[in-house]
Amino acid sequence: MASPKKPLRTGMLLAAILALLTVIIAGCGSQSKDNNAATSQATGDTRIIKHEMGETKITGKPKRIVTLEFSFVDAATQLGVTPVGIAQENDDDIDGLLGKKIDFTPVGTRKQPNLETISSLKPDLIIADLNRHKSIYKELSEIAPTIVLKSRNSSYEQNLASFGVIADALGEKEKGEQILAAHKAKMEELKKGIKAGEPRSVLLGVFRSDSLSAHGASSFDGQLLEQAGIHNALQNTSEPTVKLTLEQIAQADPDVIFLVEADEKLISEWKQNPLWQNITAVKKGEVYEVNRALWTRYRGLGSAEKILEQAISLLYPAQSK
Repeated sequence: MASPKKPLRTGMLLAAILALLTVIIAGCGSQSKDNNAATSQATGDTRIIKHEMGETKITGKPKRIVTLEFSFVDAATQLGVTPVGIAQENDDDIDGLLGKKIDFTPVGTRKQPNLETISSLKPDLIIADLNRHKSIYKELSEIAPTIVLKSRNSSYEQNLASFGVIADALGEKEKGEQILAAHKAKMEELKKGIKAGEPRSVLLGVFRSDSLSAHGASSFDGQLLEQAGIHNALQNTSEPTVKLTLEQIAQADPDVIFLVEADEKLISEWKQNPLWQNITAVKKGEVYEVNRALWTRYRGLGSAEKILEQAISLLYPAQSK
């Protein structure tokens, strides 16, 4: 009579074995998920990027990016990413910035980007400027992950910092560090062309219809020249750029003037004025015209190198022959 119970015991044993196997398999699956999560975190697939307007979560390596300032275009292309959308004022702006043509869609001007056009490009990252775009950060963030950095009215060092953030946002942090190191090495090499203890002070300015918009020591070009040993005539300005009258320029009395986009009518008037004639730079014939886009608008790593190269060639013409 006991024999009928054996199949029941066998069935219970099989059920217990199956249950144990289920637990083991589930445990392995959970461990596999944990390992995958650890790998994802280690490779930086998802990361939090801190910027001027807060923090933005970015996953993977963005490829469809929109840039709303020229220095961001320079940074992205150096890191191997061509923006799908770029804000610009003139059709040849990007050609001048990069020294080559690239395919992209214009998304309005830097001052007034076109949100509809930006949205139509389906970007996976937007890089905006604090000075120009903080008021539309919310609208940009609704289109795609957006980081806001300093470019306009920022210093050279602030632009270097922005480059590092862009590299991290693009998932190219290590490559960005290598590019920055190469840039700094290039700048150090260029500095060797500047005489030790260079005594001349320089004034860089955009000549308007009634005044000069001068770039002080804390401006992008002012600071990079300062670091190279070329001293700015405006040391104690509260802002990167300040408006100067002819009287104030004469008071600063720069040894060299880098003239950007001179207003011919204003210059003609000033040339007749004894104040202009008595400025050291004018008396010594050291007033040089330079390209406004390169010196005041582009603000990228490549631009910084070209600015220093040009400054050295103008200050030491005998060396460049």
